[in-house]
Amino acid sequence: MAKDLPKLIVILGQTAVGKTKLAIKLVKKFNGAIVSADSRQVYKKMNIGTAKPTKKEMRGIPYHLIDIIWPDQEFNVVIYKKIALQKIKETQEKRKLPFLVGGTGLYIQSIVDNIKFPRVSPQKKLRKKLELRTEKELFKIYKKLDPEGAKFIDKKNKRRLIRAIEVSKVGGFPFWKKRKRGKPLFDVLQIGLLLEKECLKEEIKERIEKMLKMGLEKEVQGLVKKYGWFPALQTIGYQEWFSLVKASENKRKISFSLTKNEREKVKEKIQLHTIQFAKRQMTWFKRDKRIKWIKNYKEAEKLVKNFLLK
Repeated sequence: MAKDLPKLIVILGQTAVGKTKLAIKLVKKFNGAIVSADSRQVYKKMNIGTAKPTKKEMRGIPYHLIDIIWPDQEFNVVIYKKIALQKIKETQEKRKLPFLVGGTGLYIQSIVDNIKFPRVSPQKKLRKKLELRTEKELFKIYKKLDPEGAKFIDKKNKRRLIRAIEVSKVGGFPFWKKRKRGKPLFDVLQIGLLLEKECLKEEIKERIEKMLKMGLEKEVQGLVKKYGWFPALQTIGYQEWFSLVKASENKRKISFSLTKNEREKVKEKIQLHTIQFAKRQMTWFKRDKRIKWIKNYKEAEKLVKNFLLK
């Protein structure tokens, strides 16, 4: 029975909804540790654009799966699942309560439902061809191969689109159908944090304004100079700079001489793409009827208390 399994609490929700702040309060209250479920915060040096929690916020809290690989290294949900399970086990061995916290639906589902993923090795020739395509073209290709999966995938994430096409083509079945649930590993409580639609839009806009003031442009510039246009940069907050930044054949020699108007366009694109992404996140989460939706800390605290008593 599920209640005989080790307990795991999931804090999920859309981007900018306040998951981290909520999780930190709960972790302090219930002697826990956080295992991140964010596909972008795993990368070192990508701090501002991925809205990583600050050192001050993380002080005194075990916080795992942030800053674990370099931006030019390969990372996917299979690697994530392996490391996350290891960190959850370590947390339980220390008699702490594990909290899985983030907004990457596939990463969360991989743990909650013990998803078994198809083993398809990287196809270099296919990837090379697909890299020449735009995100829009890749999405069209993927939609034909896997109409169901296309409803939930991040249309702006080129790296993820390429991998989904790769698995669907090489595996011979749609990526969505190739995933199977294994035996449950945990007794899980999934808590979803909600924010009114208009409030969320304002939070997103404020967050992006803050990112730009903190030096997002310099962060992107530094990453490109060191690594080139690597796959991890093909994501919201980073990819929007591509069309305006003049890159030479050597992708590390770039010029960020943008006008005020161009910077404003970048900001607007990031805001729009983030709002669109938040909608896709909610589409994903709505499928799972096990999620308990709350609006504040008190509601979350009550759910956790009752869950631990059962």
